[in-house]
Amino acid sequence: MVSNVRGEFSGVSGTVVFDAEDSANSKVEAAIDATTIQTRDSQRDQHLKSADFFDVEKFPKITFISKKVMPIGDGEWRIVGDLTIHGVTREVDLEVEGPTPEVKDPWGNVKVGATATTKVNRKDFGLVWNVALEAGGVLVGEDVAIQLELELARQA
Repeated sequence: MVSNVRGEFSGVSGTVVFDAEDSANSKVEAAIDATTIQTRDSQRDQHLKSADFFDVEKFPKITFISKKVMPIGDGEWRIVGDLTIHGVTREVDLEVEGPTPEVKDPWGNVKVGATATTKVNRKDFGLVWNVALEAGGVLVGEDVAIQLELELARQA
C-alpha cells in the first residue's frame, strides 16, 4: 500500500477466435505460467510464488476461458469469462480495445494487436496474505489492475 508494484508474466499462451461480424462465434482461451512472475525484485517474486500467494507448486497455471464476446463501441469489446487463479474461478469482464488493422511482419505473418484490462480483488481468489504496518494500514492492497498487451498471429 506504499506504492504500486508492477509485475508481468512471461509464460503466456492462448487462442483467440475472432469473428467481427458475429461476436457469438468469437472465443478466447489463455493460460499463464504463474512461475514466470517478475516484479524486478527477486525476493518479492519468490514470495509471490510461495503458498502465501500464487502457490505455484499446487497451482502453476492461471487460466481464462471466455463465455461471451460483445461489441460495446467502435473498436471496443467486452469479453466475459472465467478467470482461475490459485484454484479459484471467478467471472470477470475484460474491456478490450482493438484489434488493430492487420499487418504483415517481416517474415510474412499476419498480426493484429489489442489491449485488454480488468480489475480484480485478490482476496476473491484466495490470495489473503497481508501484514499490518506500524503506521497503520496493511502492506498489500486488495485491488489488482490487470493489463494485457496482446499481439495475435493469424493461423493458417
